Amino acid sequence: MVTIADVARHAGVAASTVSYVLSGKRSISPETRERVQRSVRALGYRPNASARALAGRRSNVIALVMPLRTGMHVPVMMQFASAVVTTARRFDHDVLLLTADEGPDGLERVAQSALVDALVVMDVELDDPRVPVLRELPLPSVLIGYPADAAGLTCVDLDFVAAGAHCVDHLIGLGHRALALLGTPSAVYERQTGFAQRTLTGFADAAERQGVLGVETPCEHTFEAVLGTVERLLHDHPGITGLVVQNEPIIGPLLDVLRRLGRRVPEDLSLVAICADDVAERQVPRLSSVTIPAERIGEQAVESLITKLAGGDVAELTLMPPTLTARGSSGRADDRDPATGHRERSVHRRA
Repeated sequence: MVTIADVARHAGVAASTVSYVLSGKRSISPETRERVQRSVRALGYRPNASARALAGRRSNVIALVMPLRTGMHVPVMMQFASAVVTTARRFDHDVLLLTADEGPDGLERVAQSALVDALVVMDVELDDPRVPVLRELPLPSVLIGYPADAAGLTCVDLDFVAAGAHCVDHLIGLGHRALALLGTPSAVYERQTGFAQRTLTGFADAAERQGVLGVETPCEHTFEAVLGTVERLLHDHPGITGLVVQNEPIIGPLLDVLRRLGRRVPEDLSLVAICADDVAERQVPRLSSVTIPAERIGEQAVESLITKLAGGDVAELTLMPPTLTARGSSGRADDRDPATGHRERSVHRRA
């Protein structure tokens, strides 16, 4: 059985330091805390019953608030949920999954029930009505995503602004001068959901900075919607040679639509997607992509929550830097002028 002494040797710290990290009884530097937590993960250490008792009378249950709303892609959400559950079990906590869209009232109901010790909250909007309640609740919480005003909160997310910019910079580096973002369904933008809005900001700002055309359009999940959206996009902006896709369910239909329209990937149109690596890898051609690190984000959210439960300090905002992997779907633009006969300058407009 792995002991605190084993963790201490692996991390290169004193056993008392490991105990303080796990209990939160003393302030430990972020670097040392992270080193100890890495050793806990690597060795599979589990606190024994008496160590758990130090935390006091608790339910050892975390609520995962994941409202399933229009426009959301459930498989992606479940990747985050799986990571939260797996990490919580490593710390001897169970997870209560809440999927109803109950808003602030739901948070208050759960807090008053004494069923859970803490909250992980997903699907965060820029102006999220749950934020004022989270600041006042007696339970600690961590958000996967972050609102416009994140003061006093603990938030973990992918840096979606940087992700959108990375996609643009990658395509521009290949010579593309007219780009489009095929975004989430309209309902996601209308809710001002943080990840979608921040990707759009990163895309638009990078296009303007680089002096290229950047067009954004939402896209619904049906094949007919993808066909109609792409036909309109290419009719209105025939010079587009690069597509950024932030809408995982449409990736397969989009490739079918482009084949139907006689557009080869990457010879006629280059594609970069923001999606899971396994989704990018199984397409033909394999997609250049920025991966969504759902496992790491979920893990970080729970680790931060466990530290807060133990009375420790955590960073208010943790943004995971995006990683772009170039694959077969993005290639160099040819040397011809765009089909419009002229090079369109930087304008961001909705298709």
